[in-house]
Amino acid sequence: MHMVATSSNKMQRVLKISLAATFCYVVATFYFGVRAHSLALISEAGHNVSDMLAIVLSFVAVYFQARPATDEKTFGYQRAGVLAAFVNALTLVVLAGWIAIAALHRLAAPEPVQPKLMMLVAAAGVVMNGCIAGLLWKFSGDINIRGVFLHMLGDTLSTAAVIAGGAGILFTGITWIDPVLSVIIAGMILYSSAGIVRETLHILLEGTPKNLQLHEIRSSMQAVSGVLNVHDLHVWSLGSSSHALASHVTIAEMPLSDCSDILEGINLALRERFHIHHTTIQFETKGCETTHGCAAPPEVEAVSGHAHHHHGHSHSH
Repeated sequence: MHMVATSSNKMQRVLKISLAATFCYVVATFYFGVRAHSLALISEAGHNVSDMLAIVLSFVAVYFQARPATDEKTFGYQRAGVLAAFVNALTLVVLAGWIAIAALHRLAAPEPVQPKLMMLVAAAGVVMNGCIAGLLWKFSGDINIRGVFLHMLGDTLSTAAVIAGGAGILFTGITWIDPVLSVIIAGMILYSSAGIVRETLHILLEGTPKNLQLHEIRSSMQAVSGVLNVHDLHVWSLGSSSHALASHVTIAEMPLSDCSDILEGINLALRERFHIHHTTIQFETKGCETTHGCAAPPEVEAVSGHAHHHHGHSHSH
């Protein structure tokens, strides 16, 4: 738990630095974008506002994720980060649409642009976004932080494109380069956010984690000595990196001590091979097709309780 708290504090510090730098850059890009009549720069300011939103949401999510479980929130706030990433990605989709529409208007009625100012502001942006992306890269295993990291990486690339566009306008005098760049930036925003919407929706809809195969988990559980059958198997994600499993397991009638060994074997296989630490396993005796109307022997009922106790024990590590 201490390690999680330390990692959470580090994440919060990185996010605070990122937020302050991004805010300054948003103000600068918008101001100079208006001064230079550059839609590409103004769309960069919009892009960076969405980054600020991403960072604020992620910051709130990291704070909530670190909070312990309660009687009302038995899984804690592990989904907070996933929810933040989902909301953030949806706002980006809207932003991409706005930029594309503005660019089409600009193509229809071109405006003169100040390319030198455009290039100067964009160069400052490349340095800032590149530094923030580098800081966030360390934590990008968390989907919530990965959302912000992708934003920053996309920003670094799109800002570099603004520099190239500024150079193009400077040397050729072709003003439509600016709105075309804006459309490309919008496309990049849309592409990165669509992926996050898909992944977060999958978690929110309790889908099987994308890096786990249900048939492999079932085979692994059935390979444990004493297990006759595994059914009613469910695997889902609590947050972006913690998974839970619930299942019914058929075994032969046996003393409680033997049942404990089977349970330990199943949990060991799930932990070591699939990194699933949160399990709820219900044992049934052979020939017992349903739980209702089936007189299970008292020791099997006791094992179910043991499964919960075991989970509590393994989860705290």
